[in-house]
Amino acid sequence: MNNVPSKDQIDLSLVIPTFNEEDSVRPLVEEIQSALDPLGQTYEVIFVDDGSNDATWTQVDALAKELDQVKGLRFQRNHGKSAALQEGFFYAAGQYIVTLDADLQDDPAEIPHMLHQLQEEKLDLVSGWKKKRHDPVSKTIPSKLFNGVTRLLTGIHLHDFNCGLKIYRREVIDAIIVYGEMHRYVPVLAHNAGFKKIGERVVNHRPRVHGSTKFGASRFINGFLDLLTLLFMSRYTARPMHFFGAIGIVSILIGAVINLYLAFIKLALGQSLQDRPLLFLGFLLLVVGAQFFSIGFIGEMINKGFVRKNRPAIRERR
Repeated sequence: MNNVPSKDQIDLSLVIPTFNEEDSVRPLVEEIQSALDPLGQTYEVIFVDDGSNDATWTQVDALAKELDQVKGLRFQRNHGKSAALQEGFFYAAGQYIVTLDADLQDDPAEIPHMLHQLQEEKLDLVSGWKKKRHDPVSKTIPSKLFNGVTRLLTGIHLHDFNCGLKIYRREVIDAIIVYGEMHRYVPVLAHNAGFKKIGERVVNHRPRVHGSTKFGASRFINGFLDLLTLLFMSRYTARPMHFFGAIGIVSILIGAVINLYLAFIKLALGQSLQDRPLLFLGFLLLVVGAQFFSIGFIGEMINKGFVRKNRPAIRERR
């Protein structure tokens, strides 16, 4: 494996998560060379082999020995695309970071155009949009649903959050951590970190030639669960009482109204409360409300200690 150059020596770092793509690695590198060599900029191609059980690593290793630009990281086992991206980000030395899939469906010829857009429009990142997709319906329909819900919940107006072809400024990937299934939400992570200048470009999407798709129902479900986690973490991590306290207040108020009503019919009307499930519900809501308040207070105390240990970076000092 080649040594990692200092970050001011590389213009572009291409981070490519790879899993069982033995037939695609070498053709992809050849396409990258054709697209980037004319730019006259320095670049590196980082393959992150996510525990492949075919000859993917053999191909990466051979290319790394042939070409100085090619580097490789190999996981002991499969950890998922997010983990592969994050390790690639740690390792990348470029001023700009490009991500793309290893299956040859992303076209490297789009990279110069995306880089130009990023620089000319002074954006933080540019995300590809596979407007015309060459995927089966079982993949495109869930993807449209996923993108629509993500736009609605995050307020970020991208057509294709899950497109693997993206380009970022160095500062963006240094400010975020990608885990779980969060690779779908890197623009959201960037936006939440303060990088609001997000662009989009229609990119050429090609049919899969080698290997098989890694998409499945479990990844679709996990993606939505991670979206809910991301929304919660971005909005309430710094103020947990705003979330848990609000639920606690509503629960206590409803429980109090129920119990006041029952007290009225008992004291004023003399009716028995023995066979009224509403009595149990009223007390239950009071207890649940108090518990949510307690969780909120505990969260605030934990967060206070966390903030002290994780102070924000100072951008400027005068």
